[in-house]
Amino acid sequence: MFGCQQNLIKNSEQLPFIEYLCRTANKLINCGIYLARQWYFKCHYLPDKYDLEKALKGNTNYKFLHSQAAQQTLRGVAESFKSYKELSQKYREGELGNCPQLPKYRKKGGLATITYPKQALKLKGDKLRIPLGKKVKAAFGVDAFLLPFPTNLDFKKIREIRILPRNGCFYVEWVYQLENLEIKFDKSKVLGIDHGLDNWLTCVSNVGTGFIVDGKHLKSVNQFYNKQIATIKEGKPQGFWSKRLALLTEKRNRRMRDAINKAARLAINHCLENGIGCLVMGWNKGQKDGMNIGAKNNQSFVQVPTAKLKERIKQLCELYGIEFVETEESYTSQASFLDDDFLPTYGGKPISWKPSGKRINRGLYRSGNGSSINADCNGAANILKKVAATLKFSLKGVSRGALTTPLRVHFWMA
Repeated sequence: MFGCQQNLIKNSEQLPFIEYLCRTANKLINCGIYLARQWYFKCHYLPDKYDLEKALKGNTNYKFLHSQAAQQTLRGVAESFKSYKELSQKYREGELGNCPQLPKYRKKGGLATITYPKQALKLKGDKLRIPLGKKVKAAFGVDAFLLPFPTNLDFKKIREIRILPRNGCFYVEWVYQLENLEIKFDKSKVLGIDHGLDNWLTCVSNVGTGFIVDGKHLKSVNQFYNKQIATIKEGKPQGFWSKRLALLTEKRNRRMRDAINKAARLAINHCLENGIGCLVMGWNKGQKDGMNIGAKNNQSFVQVPTAKLKERIKQLCELYGIEFVETEESYTSQASFLDDDFLPTYGGKPISWKPSGKRINRGLYRSGNGSSINADCNGAANILKKVAATLKFSLKGVSRGALTTPLRVHFWMA
């Protein structure tokens, strides 16, 4: 398993080199896309891993990059065409709803990610040497530049680095080998997660615990960002963009990434502290497509990066050896967990099916016998119930207290 760490590049002396590399990589990618598209249109042939680098070795942009960085750039283009081929096959077989398109050209004069494998890198003291290639040395008398190496990483475990341009900033992404931690967990101890908006993650376990990761702060960050963008764009033509907009967008994206990491860590730490060996998350694929819950709610729900949070939780589960299970969550909010209601699957609800209880307001669910519990905790408990028979674990440990008064956690204070 691989991990990655991103660092913002702030040294102004390094920026001209990095901008040059990313701009040249963008040109090389367009050359590769052009050649691959011509092969496809004229010969119905899609390039394999090495075809493009063999054909474009004489290209000026190829020569003005370090050879291994240029190879990685073109292999990325070949991978995109390979993905197109596989997606087209799935589309023809009816496994994919939308028809895939051939990779398109990148914006002229733009910046692209450039990758260096470890073989091309050298550590000199606390600096990492990034080679520029022989042509650059011949033309400008410079063959490399240095980047500070993170003190918390081991150079022996580094596999590659990527330089990413994003909204007027440059990041260096360190990709390194992760060793899976051999921790023994009890698979019969399970945590169920129901995701939402104000309550970003509602977690209920069968060991008597429950908590809510508050999402109101994240919602307010998005709302404030949208107001700023709307103010700047007022009276401007369609497609208007500026450095100010780029800086605001990048700041918002950083806060989203920070929120994802902190929220995922809260869920995983809870599993580690309580010996929970299985995590079940409710998820309906395509749930954001064509939704209509009002303009404001649509905007808030679509912009909250819950899918990325799910993937981050899945990665951490893999790292620690916790089983991750994704299940559809239809009718989990309507059915009553305390009344042991039957949970139909989407499209399979019997005509006579009715829930025993009902949600009496946004945060409160009343069961058939009049007991009131947290509505999202009811949903999280029902998510556990969806897979309890399949995974063979007991629901007896689900605490009435955890369903009624779950602990609310503010991730931005973690």
